[in-house]
Amino acid sequence: MDIRGQLAVFVAGMHDARHTAATVQLLLGVHVRTIMSVLGWSTTAMVGRYAHVIAPIHEDLATRLDGLLWSGLDGGTSND
Repeated sequence: MDIRGQLAVFVAGMHDARHTAATVQLLLGVHVRTIMSVLGWSTTAMVGRYAHVIAPIHEDLATRLDGLLWSGLDGGTSND
């Protein structure tokens, strides 16, 4: 066993960095075309392969949809 196995250290490579970079940009709300440009990709399929839709992205979408769909449905009464 080499030293990495003994220390239980995860060694990330360039491939892992591409996944991380794409996912973080998606998390920040960066447009898909911009992600493609930054990472040098010519198709949206590459974004689909590398960018992972993680829980915070789902939660942000749910919150935004909730505000869009249900705002103003309180009959016009406001406590503001």
